[in-house]
Amino acid sequence: MYALPQKRERSLIWLLALVQFTLIMDFMVMMPLGPQIMPAFDISPSRFAAAVSAYSWCSGLSALLAATYIDRFDRRKLLLAAYLLFAVSNVGCACATSYPLLLASRAFAGLTGGVLGAGVMAIVADIVPFERRGSATGIIMTGFSMAAIAGVPAGVMLGAYFHWSAPFWLLGVLTVTIAIVTSRILPSLDEHLKNAQPTLAQTLPALTRLLTDARHLRAFALTFVVMLGHMLVIPFISPMLVANHGIAPSRISWLYMAGGAATFFTSRAIGRLADRIGHRAVFRIFGVLALPLVLAMTHLPDLPFSIMVPGFALFMIISSGRIVPMQAILTMVPDAQHRGAFLSANGAVQSLGTGCGAWLGGVMLSTDTAGHLVGYGINGWVSVVLAALALVWVGYIRGGSTPSAPAAGPKAPSPVPELAGEV
Repeated sequence: MYALPQKRERSLIWLLALVQFTLIMDFMVMMPLGPQIMPAFDISPSRFAAAVSAYSWCSGLSALLAATYIDRFDRRKLLLAAYLLFAVSNVGCACATSYPLLLASRAFAGLTGGVLGAGVMAIVADIVPFERRGSATGIIMTGFSMAAIAGVPAGVMLGAYFHWSAPFWLLGVLTVTIAIVTSRILPSLDEHLKNAQPTLAQTLPALTRLLTDARHLRAFALTFVVMLGHMLVIPFISPMLVANHGIAPSRISWLYMAGGAATFFTSRAIGRLADRIGHRAVFRIFGVLALPLVLAMTHLPDLPFSIMVPGFALFMIISSGRIVPMQAILTMVPDAQHRGAFLSANGAVQSLGTGCGAWLGGVMLSTDTAGHLVGYGINGWVSVVLAALALVWVGYIRGGSTPSAPAAGPKAPSPVPELAGEV
C-alpha cells in the first residue's frame, strides 16, 4: 500500500476516472456514428457491426491476458505506455481511409483499452486504503455516466457537423492531455515488484481453473447471455432512427444525453432498491419490464421526436436497471481470495458477449433499395428470448462460501497461485 496525501490521492482518482471516461466514450461513440461511417466506407450493417465488435473482442482478450503479466511492471509506466498507445489508436481511426484500416485501428484500441481497464483498478487497489476504496471505485465508475451524458452527445454532434472522424481526433487530444497531467501526479508504483511473482507456468493453470470452475461458468453464462441480447439492439438504434425514421444525425445526441442523464440518477436508486428487496428480485423486475420496451424499440412506429427523447431515456433506465443488480449478484459468486481475478475474467466475458451481440446483430440486418434497415424486428425477438432465458438462469447462480474468520494455526498455501487483480 502506498501512502499518498489525501488531496493528491483524490486528484489521482479523478484523473483515473477521466481515463475511464475516454475508454468508454471511445467504445460508445462508434454506435451512434453508424449513419455517417457506413456511407463513408460504403459498408453494410454487418461490416459496421464487425468494426464495433473488434474493439470488444480485443478488449476482452487483452483484459484476460493482463492477469498473467500486469504485476510484472511498474504500474505508472504500464498505464502511461498503454494510454499513449490508446491515443495512437484513436488517431489511426480518425485517419482511416479504408475499411480494413478502420477495423485494425478499432482492434488496436481494444487491445490497449483492456490493459488500461485492468491497470486503473490495480492502481486503485494499490493507493487507496480499503476503508475508502468503495468511494474511489464509485468515482472511477462515474466515467460511464460522464461518457453517456457529455462524451457521446459531444462526439455525435461533432460527427454530424464536421466529419465522422472528429470525435476520434478529440479523443486523441484528450488522451494526450490527461496522460501528461497524470504523469505529473502519479508516482512510481513498483513496490509489488519486490515480491516473488508467480511464473507463467503457475499462472496459466490457475487461470484455467478459475475459468472452468462450475460455479464461475454459470455466472459467466449469465453475463454472456445478457450482454449478447443487449447488443443485438443497442448499436443499431441510431442507424435505424436515421435510415427508417429520417431523424437527422445531429438530433441523435439529444437522445443519448437524455438517456445518460436519466441513468446517472436512477442507477444508484436501483442499487439501493436491490439491497433492500433482493438483487435477484430487482433483476427479474427490470428484466420483465425490458421485454416490451425492446420490442417497442425494434418495431418503432413513426413518432414525434419529442416523444422519442423521453421514450429513449425510459429504455435506457430499464436496460441499465438489469445490469446494476446483476453486477452485485456476480460479486458474491467467487471466494473472497479469488474475487478480483474472477471479476477481471467476467469483464472479459462481458466484452466477448458485447462483441458477439454487435456482430450477430449486424449479420441479421440488411438494407433495402431505399436505404432502410431491414430485419431489426427479428433482432428484437431474439433479444427478448435471451433476456427471458436470463430471468430463469439467474436462479442457478450461487455464491461461494468464505469463512468468516481465519482458522488458527499456520496458513496453508492457496492451491491457486495469485493472479493479477486478486486483492
